[in-house]
Amino acid sequence: MKTKAAVLEAVTSQLPFEKSKPLNISEVEIAKPGYGEVMVKVMAAGLCQSDVSVMKGNLVRPLPMVIGHEAAGIVYEVGEGVTGLQPGDKVVTTFVPSCGKCLPCSEGRPSLCEPGVKSNNNGELITGGKRFSKEGKPVSTHVGVSAFSQYTTVAENSLVKVNTDIPFEYLALFGCSVVTGIGAVVNAAQLKLGNSVCILGLGGVGFSALIGAKAAGASRIVAIDINRKKLDMALELGEEIEVYTPEEALKQNIQVDLAIETAGVPDALKLGFSLVRRGGRVVTTGIPSPDRKIDVPIMSVTFEEKEIRGSYLGSCVPKRDIPRFLELYEKGLLRIDKLLSKTITLEEINKGFDDLLSGEYIRIVIKFE
Repeated sequence: MKTKAAVLEAVTSQLPFEKSKPLNISEVEIAKPGYGEVMVKVMAAGLCQSDVSVMKGNLVRPLPMVIGHEAAGIVYEVGEGVTGLQPGDKVVTTFVPSCGKCLPCSEGRPSLCEPGVKSNNNGELITGGKRFSKEGKPVSTHVGVSAFSQYTTVAENSLVKVNTDIPFEYLALFGCSVVTGIGAVVNAAQLKLGNSVCILGLGGVGFSALIGAKAAGASRIVAIDINRKKLDMALELGEEIEVYTPEEALKQNIQVDLAIETAGVPDALKLGFSLVRRGGRVVTTGIPSPDRKIDVPIMSVTFEEKEIRGSYLGSCVPKRDIPRFLELYEKGLLRIDKLLSKTITLEEINKGFDDLLSGEYIRIVIKFE
């Protein structure tokens, strides 16, 4: 079977992407689902900064590759051994497949699944091998998903079944930006009712963290970004939200219980560390270049008991958290609709990433037919 997909043939940092065209829209072959696998008709897929990290080579992946990791769609066909899904089911993708057997999975931390991370690094499914090919040569799968394709074949444990009527362009956001941002707040930072929090970086994940902090009952929410337009957009979530540029935040002598850094910028992480009180916690979801490092005063870590921890996939259990977050959205408690800036076609994807990098948009989503 053939499918139209966005294939990354070689990495590049040359901007604009609309001219350098790192993503080639072409027809590729897609294999039928094998044992424990599902073919999904992709209905919507979100553009994310971590996709840019792959396109630029900061996150090294085996090429060529059909990229994209945030999507929602409809089950088209199931392979043998699939027990929890059937054709017609609505699903959200999750970009770390969980084996359910390794130590992290057994500890309730599926985002750290050891076989899942290994298969993702190899550009394969957790069930083994690659399901895309072009001119007889294998094409890698991106983190078990490959969302920028009309159809994709994935492992059953890369999918979460959902029962909802919300439009697919919003549903896709639950595959990455929502779980990563809200999960960072409630799972990694473990925000409690009445805690104060600052969010550093207002992309899709940062805005999700703002939304999550408000829903979780934070007493003070501070939003920090270098882009004044995004700070103005943050105020649309509520006038009680304080907004500052990094320079303004330093002058304000802010002290909060928790800081969530989502920009993947070392200076933002250092700023977050300086803004948390004694005993405070800093959580980072950012993905900078592998060579980027930070220096922090170790004495503050010890004497002030400050913590820095990472959070991948929002430290979520996707089959637990995605349905919960969906329910809260449907009840009007999570303003996920504020994340979607615009929709585009697959053919517009290279320009779409230029738009995302411009800082003028929160989330851009591809709508398929």
